[in-house]
Amino acid sequence: MQDNCLSKRQQLTVELVATANLPTKIGNFKIAGYRSLVSSEEFVVLFKGKMKSDVPTLVRIHSQCLTGDVFGSIKCDCGPQLRRAMEMIEREGRGAIVYQQQEGRGIGIINKIRAYALQDQGADTVEANEKLGFAVDARDYKQCAEILFDLGLCKVKVMSNNPEKIRALEEAGLKVVGRIPIEIEVGEPAAHYLKTKKEKLGHLIDEVLLPENSSS
Repeated sequence: MQDNCLSKRQQLTVELVATANLPTKIGNFKIAGYRSLVSSEEFVVLFKGKMKSDVPTLVRIHSQCLTGDVFGSIKCDCGPQLRRAMEMIEREGRGAIVYQQQEGRGIGIINKIRAYALQDQGADTVEANEKLGFAVDARDYKQCAEILFDLGLCKVKVMSNNPEKIRALEEAGLKVVGRIPIEIEVGEPAAHYLKTKKEKLGHLIDEVLLPENSSS
């Protein structure tokens, strides 16, 4: 299996452009920029420690969320999930986060804001995408897996609640040896968002902690 995994590095549709040091409040990481060879998409990878093909390594595929990651939106748990993943990698001393530009489950930031407007009128996150004429989830993770291959990984422990991400990495040829849930205690309106993801998208969330007296 490992030989087959390493051979994937010869079939990449992404290329490494640059790598640099990135000191953060959580710890010191490396940051790498990749670009797709078949589209205009670019990727950022945050990683720490030596990547070894035979060592099960913490990884996360994190879809860009400008509103949550940068502006601190409490409509979702994306920003806290990203920081939690960084903290877990810092504690373990080894791991990688592939940050992909597929905002709003693949619809882009402008359409995501349009979806937010529909949510303000009572639609949930799934209904909003559908009303705009988009797929519920249009993301593709194949090139994210390729980046992990290029880093030298074959065995991964996936930090995710999304079974589709896990399935995609397995189908790409990575050996998923475990799933590490990332569950954040949230209040409204994120609790309703997570409940929708659990009930309509099948996310592996054990419990959504709603605020006291919530009607959701």
